[in-house]
Amino acid sequence: MPATPKRGRRFGGSSAHQKAMMANLVASLVAAEAITTTEAKAKALRPVAEKLITKARKGGLHNHRQVVSALAGDKEAAAKLMEEIGPRYADRNGGYLRILKLGPRQGDNAPMARVELV
Repeated sequence: MPATPKRGRRFGGSSAHQKAMMANLVASLVAAEAITTTEAKAKALRPVAEKLITKARKGGLHNHRQVVSALAGDKEAAAKLMEEIGPRYADRNGGYLRILKLGPRQGDNAPMARVELV
């Protein structure tokens, strides 16, 4: 995960807020293996999560520490990512997530999407 996001959606906050939000979304995705969020956040989440799954696939201490760092110190989510999810995709060369569009959210009409592991 890059240190400072240079481009892309900022979601109304600073780059630190964006990094924290992505770390929380990835941790939630790893814990539940499927989450519901807005389409914009889902599209921004995909490259971050897929890079972390690729690191988990490769294994090793260095990659494990990078995953823990990217998940803002969430060691439980990092352990699940390294031990369960990474080996599951050993034969797959990317494309670990699926984004399904759900329709508008009641209340503010925001387009919603479900992000799940393939």
